[in-house]
Amino acid sequence: MQPQPDQLGAMTWGGVYGADTPPFLVVPVGSCEQHGPHLPLHTDTVIAVALANALTDARDDCVVTPPLTITASGEHQGFPGTLSIGNDAMSAVVIELVRSADWAAGVVFVNGHGGNVTAMQAATTVLTRERRRVVTWWIRVPGGDPHAGRVETSLMLALAPSDVRLHLAVAGPIPSNDELVEHGVQALSPTGVLGDPAGASVDEGHRLFASLADDLGATVAEWIERTAAR
Repeated sequence: MQPQPDQLGAMTWGGVYGADTPPFLVVPVGSCEQHGPHLPLHTDTVIAVALANALTDARDDCVVTPPLTITASGEHQGFPGTLSIGNDAMSAVVIELVRSADWAAGVVFVNGHGGNVTAMQAATTVLTRERRRVVTWWIRVPGGDPHAGRVETSLMLALAPSDVRLHLAVAGPIPSNDELVEHGVQALSPTGVLGDPAGASVDEGHRLFASLADDLGATVAEWIERTAAR
């Protein structure tokens, strides 16, 4: 099987530059954390990787790196299967990753896990001060539920249907961010669900994915154009 031309891990160092032009690196950022009784632990990673691949399919100046799969998931502590490296370690990983990529044209982080926001913001502040070319894009669905609800369930039905145990899906509360920070997920939702998966469908998943991919593409195009003018 031939390796995909836009996957960094399948390249040799001599094949990284196409036509002697440094590529933009697209880094999928996921997690290994509980997603209720019906979705797999790698849900965020699956979604982030698919969106990163959609971006490189649309652009010939980008390559996808191996994903970050264990990140900052402390709010899900207590659920079996959840792994977390914490905010400080996550921020350090992002900083050193970008510093190591000075040979690239820039770095795009495609974030599938909202719990990384503190670490990513801290890292981006440092990297911007160092005048490195980096942008972080987040999955945002207006009106969507926070975790393992209809949005993520629909996306996974479209992207990895065999991983979804839809018959086990249950609804959960939608607490405030302050409540989540103070108590963590398990104290607020014993099932781990924050939202309601009811009504999720493959068709909705494809529509959501297309909208997110369009937003990612537009954000990256604007960022490349804006930073190229500096």
